[in-house]
Order: sequence, then structure tokens, then C-alpha cells
Amino acid sequence: MRPTNRSFFTHVILTGTLRLFAASVWITLPAAVLAQQPSSETATEHRVDDMLSKLTLTQKIDLIGGVSTWYTHAEPSIGLRSLHLSDGPAGMRSGIPATAYPAPVALAATWDTVLAKRLGAALGSDAHARGVDILLGPGVNIARAPVSGRNFEYMGEDPLLASRMAVAYIQGVQSQGVSATVKHFMMNNQEFNRHHASSDADERTMREIYLPAFEAAVKDAHVGAIMDSYNLVNGTHSTQNSWMNTDLAKKEWGFDGIIVSDWVSVYDGVAAANAGLDLEMPFGRYFSQETLLPAVKDGRLAESVIDDKVRRIIRTALRFQPPDTHPADSLFSEDSDAVALEVTLESAVLLKNEKSILPLSFARTCTLAVIGPNASPAVIGGGGSAVVDTYKSVSALVGISDYVQAHAAENGRCRPRVLYDSGWPANYDVFAATRFDHGLRQEVFHSRDWSGAPQTSQREHLNEDRIVSAPGSSIRWTGTFTATRPGNYFLIVHDGRVADKHHVFADGKELTSPRTSLIGELYYLPLPAPLKAGQVVQLRLDYLPNDTEVFPGLGVLFEEDILSDRARSIASHSDAVVFVGGFDKTTEHEGSDRTFSLPLLQDAMIRNLAAQNPNTIVTLTGGGNVDMRPWLDRVPALLHLWYPGQEGGKALAQILFGEHNPEGKLPVSFETAQEDNPTFHSYYPQAPANAEEPHIRYTEGVFLGYRYYVTPSANPSHIAPRFPFGYGLSYTKFSFSDLHLSSTNLHPGDPLTVTFTVHNTGPVSGSEVAQLYVGEQSPQVPRPLFELKSFTKVNLKPGESRTVSLYLDKRSFAYWSLAKKQWEVDPAHFTIYVGDSSESLPLRGEIIMHDEGTRK
Repeated sequence: MRPTNRSFFTHVILTGTLRLFAASVWITLPAAVLAQQPSSETATEHRVDDMLSKLTLTQKIDLIGGVSTWYTHAEPSIGLRSLHLSDGPAGMRSGIPATAYPAPVALAATWDTVLAKRLGAALGSDAHARGVDILLGPGVNIARAPVSGRNFEYMGEDPLLASRMAVAYIQGVQSQGVSATVKHFMMNNQEFNRHHASSDADERTMREIYLPAFEAAVKDAHVGAIMDSYNLVNGTHSTQNSWMNTDLAKKEWGFDGIIVSDWVSVYDGVAAANAGLDLEMPFGRYFSQETLLPAVKDGRLAESVIDDKVRRIIRTALRFQPPDTHPADSLFSEDSDAVALEVTLESAVLLKNEKSILPLSFARTCTLAVIGPNASPAVIGGGGSAVVDTYKSVSALVGISDYVQAHAAENGRCRPRVLYDSGWPANYDVFAATRFDHGLRQEVFHSRDWSGAPQTSQREHLNEDRIVSAPGSSIRWTGTFTATRPGNYFLIVHDGRVADKHHVFADGKELTSPRTSLIGELYYLPLPAPLKAGQVVQLRLDYLPNDTEVFPGLGVLFEEDILSDRARSIASHSDAVVFVGGFDKTTEHEGSDRTFSLPLLQDAMIRNLAAQNPNTIVTLTGGGNVDMRPWLDRVPALLHLWYPGQEGGKALAQILFGEHNPEGKLPVSFETAQEDNPTFHSYYPQAPANAEEPHIRYTEGVFLGYRYYVTPSANPSHIAPRFPFGYGLSYTKFSFSDLHLSSTNLHPGDPLTVTFTVHNTGPVSGSEVAQLYVGEQSPQVPRPLFELKSFTKVNLKPGESRTVSLYLDKRSFAYWSLAKKQWEVDPAHFTIYVGDSSESLPLRGEIIMHDEGTRK
């Protein structure tokens, strides 16, 4: 057990109160009831002082810069060990395989703080087994728009939900003697141009939307480290932002741990040092003797500032002391795997289930087709630093097939079978079937730029045939294609070797975007506009071989043919089809944003499958919403899996066949069209594309996500989301009743207890998330109609009821006053809403908040 965090007592001394959080309840206790700071913490501070006093200035500077990718400097002369850091918001990335948990957005979809703490403890245990001192997670940046490439690493659009899940996660990690790291501080809500883009918002927007999860991590969970982000905030790099790092985190919140840079996110060493950054990773490029010694000598940087950074590093090394590693400790943990499975089961969100097609039953399902690009191999997570190398991973195909075989005896009607195909048409079939009007003209040039007199020949197809050319040559194929049917067409290009390069032109214009590599060096490029029947297109493929022999391919595919012959056959002969698609680590990852539409061709594949079998169930992986308009009305069921981790296939099978009732709820609103999102017109910078520091202005303010959709003044067109925040279907039904408020007349700071009953009115056991929202009726400043202020998860048997009590404090009614620079509660009428999503709130009650001055 680590000693109690010093900031805990600092907060008590400064405020005279202690606020304890448990299951979304704040309890305010007078400081008089608290014991004095434990002697163990005092002893730690004395030891920190003693170790610091023995260091020279150069030794201290060395300690505030990393020594390698994952390690800080050790200082043997004072007994200071090197700290080992590791990525790991969804599993350890320490160079040793580990359990791959569902992505953090999936954890948020469970709305289960108890489970979040268990997952954190499992991560902490995994870290301990690998000698890791500091885990670089959780991420708590708010999901501002669906295309942000790193949304899957975060916990949705709501600050209260993100706060409660993050606090539990951190408490779990740190219970194992490992420091958690809350990141990325802050407003890292996009991945494009992330080193240079500035996220610009007023303080109220930051305080109410983007800061609460960081604040809770510090004040409630006593997180050991904060990681600064790559982006600028209001024109200043996060690592150089003294308001964020010093004024807010260290002084106002009482944070006494380490503020660490994201990897290679320091741009000015002296500015970052003075602004409150404590540790530069992975190396001391700017936090170096060459940069900082002259600054100390000429007075630009006080040595006491460096002392504070070293003090925090030493304190962290002493505070987080994991238990001694036992020789029998295992790097493979069945307990961790069990937690991963539980999170996966609780996180899947059932979004559509017409005619109760789910759960599947063996009485109705003899033959089940599993089709789609993500069915096999397993898709466990998004890309970038969250990638986890696992000991095992269960694909959708394997999970479903194993489940069917294990339960085959339950079906007396027939022996159930699972049939599989990826769905992609074989590229050689497409190449062979493509009819160019007069064949293809082949020109081989003795240059690398298609210049000079070529060697010319004619060929009917380009079907990965062996073509020999001289070293230093380039090749060109030209021809025309006539559309036989109206609609969308795609060019398929196969690079014969990995290092080969090509350029494709249609009617003289190069096809550059979007371009999707599906399998190896196979590329699908959409023609820019739908073709009319009989329309002729001039095609050209310029090819740069990397060797003297190549095996290129070129073909044209109509959208209704985007499905293999085998997939068509097994779909039409099956009782139901499970399509497994969505994004993966190559199409959704840090460093760039993704598309709102599904990866290329998947829309057409779903439509074509649904045409073969009306019982087509769509399951998707990804960090958030996608454009469902091309196919949603053609399929009866939709299950969102997020990134399900290593146990994804096993959990999917249990949910499809009803062994586990789906219980996930959306942690983010799902819009119908990207244009419906309130950030659509401000997500990209409103400055020239070549601006050195493009500014992204958060013009929606506090009206983000459901706050926008439910507020008429912010959303005068009454745009509705496709699926609202907090939404998720179940195989059973729930009702809410008997709302009771402990008081209907309050003063700011008075506690309020909200009690109500949740009843399972359906035929099977299930879990419901009771959500409590608060709204001011006639606010003096623009406010959302209501905001989430508490929640709890309830598991009920068929016919069972349970009385639930949720608690609200002053902050539940407050907004940030820009004029007063503080949290403010106005005297007003407030409405309490209770239900199961932001658009399903059947219970309502009113309270009157009186002015503080009227208190007797």
C-alpha cells in the first residue's frame, strides 16, 4: 500500500473540508473530524528533502529528462532508482505480451465504476509483473467529434461519466503500487496536425467540459502523474502552459505528482521548465544541461524550480513502491483475462433489434454465416501507442464457431454449422472479369519518369501476370472502360511487390483520395462520381517497379458486385448472417483522424449481404459513430463492439446467443450525419492550411454532444441524434417509477437525495443504467437544458424491483462564472430528470434553489 497522497491533506488544510466520493456521491466533512497527516507521509517528505540536498545542479537537471524510451535517470548516489514507464490504457505495452483489454471508450460504455476499478487493478497487477512504475493511462479527453483518431482511447463526451470512470480506474491501478497517468492535458480532441494546432476555448467551456475529469483524477483519485498533450491551448503549447500546469493543477488542485510530457512534445526547454513541466520524455532533449544550466546562471530559470521537479520525481519513486516481485509471479494472468472478458461483455451496445431477431436460438438457427473483413483475424484495438501484443486473441469467427460447437447438442432440429468468408471478391477474379474496350496498351520506358520511346504491346487483362523489364524502367498501361450499369465503380490495383509504386488516372485526373489498402498491396480507389450506363472512362496506370519483374493487377468493380461469390452463396443458404466490420488499427489510430464513413467498400458489402439474407446482423468495431445511412434501414440488428480486446469473439458469441444480455450504453451521442454534430463547422482550423499554428475554435462552447441536441436555443433546427447519449437496448425491459426528492427547497451546498425505483418488466435478467440529469429552468447564462449529474448500474432478475438513491451536491447545480471566476449556483427553479438515456427521461421533479443570503 502506498502512503496517503500529500495533496489529500493539502486540500483539507486549504479548504477546511474533505470531500469523499463513493458511487457518485459527494460527502462534505469538517476538517476537525480528520486526523493529522500520517507520520509515514511526513517521513517521506523528510527523506525527499534529504535526498534532494545531496544533489548537484547538474545531477538534478539530468533527473528531469528521460534516459531512454521508457526510463528515467537513476541516481545511485542517493539511492534513487530509475522509473519505468509504459503505455497501457488498454493493456501493457512494455515489450512483453500482456492481456489486451477493451478500449477505454468501451469501458465507459459499461457505465460500471466497480468494474472500472477492477480493470485498473488488473492493469496495475500486469504492470507490477513487468516492473513498470508508471502506467500511461487513463486518457480522459472528451470526444468532441466522431472522426478524431484517438477517441477510442478516451471515455466519451460527458465530463461526469469520464470523471467517475477515470477515478475508479486510477484507484484500481494505484492500489497495486503503480502510478497511473491521466492524459492528455488538455483539449487533445483531434489528431490532425497535433504538434501545431491550437485548441481555443473560453474558461467556462474548459471548466465545465474539458477539465472536470482531470480535476477529479487529481482531487478524488490522487493520480500520480499528469501527461501534457501535443497540442497548444489558446495559443500556448501544453508543456509551456503555466496556467494549466502550475496555477490550475499544482496550486488550485494541489497536485504534488509529476507532470510529464507526451513523447517529444517539448518545444522550448526554459519555457516548459518555468511553466510547470516536471519531466521530459523520452529523452532530455530540452531539459538538458546545455539548455538549462545557462538559464539558471543568467536568471531566466531559478534553481528552486528545478528542485521542485526533482522533489516530485523522488516523491513518486518513494510513494509508489510495488510489493517485491516473487519468482513465481506470472506474466500471464487468467484473472486479468477474466476481467477483460467481463468488460467486453458489459460494453457492447445493442443499437437496433427489430422483431427481436436477437438473441439467436439454436431452434431457429441451423446455419449461421459469419462474413466481413473484421471477422478474422481478431480486431482487438485501435492503432498507435494503445496497441497491445497479446498472448491470445479470440476473433469473431473463432468465438462464434467455438460457441456453436460447444452448444450443438442443445439443438435437436439439426446440427448447427458456421460458414465463413471474408466477403471480399477475389482480386484475380475481378482482374480476369474486367473488360477493357480494346484491351490495354502496355508501354515499357527505359526511364523512371515515363519519358523516351517506349516498347509497346497490347494485352487483354492485367491479372498479376509476370512482366519483365530492364532495371531503371517505368511502365504505363492505358485503356477505356464502359459502364454497363449506372452507379458507383471502383478501380482495384495490385502492386506486384511491396516497394513498387503506382499512380492511377481516370479521365486525366489522378485518383488520390480516399485510397484504401485492403489486403497487402491491394488497393481500392473509387471513381470520383457515379457513372451512367454506357459512359466511357479513360484509365491510366503509371507504374514504378522496384525490380526487373513485377506482378501488377488492374480491374474495375461495380458496387453491387462488392461481395465474393462464396459470400453470396453462404449468405443465401444460411438462417442468419453476422457481418463483422468497422475500423481496425490501420484505419483508426493516433496521429491522424479517420473517416466518418466505414472503411471503403463496407457499406456496399452490408447492402449486398442484406439483399441476400434479410436476417443480416451488423456488428462493428471502432472508437465511435459511423455513417449508417447507406444500410441501417436494410438490416434488423446492429451491435456496436467498440474495440473489444482479446476476448472480443468469445463475448460476441455469448451476446448473440443470449447467454449474456447486452448492457452497454452509449458514452457519446451518435449523430445521423456528420453535419449534425455541433462541432462540424469548427472542427477544422478556420485559418489558412499553411498557417504555422492553426487555431481550432470551440465555437459550440458548453453545448457539446447531447447538451446541444436537447437544448432548443442551441439547436433551433431540432436536429435529433441517430442514437442518443446513454442509449442501449436489452433483451428485457425496464421501467422507472416513484421519484422522491429529500427536499424541494435548497440553498447552495445543501445535499439532495434523489430516490426512485427501477423495475425489470421483461422475461430475462438484465442490467440497466439509471441516469440522473439536472437542468436550470430559466438560467441567467446560457446553459444546456440538462446535464448528467449522477448514475448507477442496477442488475435485476425478471420481475425484480430495486429502490435507488443518488446524491447531488453544490457542484451538481453550478456553472462556471466567467465574471466571478468561480463555480456559481443561481437562485432558480431546477428540474431533476431520471431515465435511461438523454432522450428517455420519464421521471421529473422540481426543486427551488434559494439565495444563500436567505438561509436562516
